Amino acid sequence: MTQGEPGEDGLRLDKWLWQARFFKTRPLAAKLAEKGRIRINQVPVTKAHYRLRPGDVLTFPQGRTIRVVRVLALGTRRGPASEARTLYEDLADEG
Repeated sequence: MTQGEPGEDGLRLDKWLWQARFFKTRPLAAKLAEKGRIRINQVPVTKAHYRLRPGDVLTFPQGRTIRVVRVLALGTRRGPASEARTLYEDLADEG
């Protein structure tokens, strides 16, 4: 299997985006992925089931903003916003 295929360790892209509170629902995150609007490590992804791992860098539009974040952890649930912020590092803050 290549990286990102189902059945590997990691967490689904759509689920992680939902748990990290970037989108209100998983279907919204999945729709964005299926349109090819999300890049992982600079490579466009068209599958919501792509497996994320800590260290992956995501680039995606959120409203009128382009977000660039590094995955720090894979969540186990959709918790409060304070918990969600521990799942990623916002790389836009560095520039």
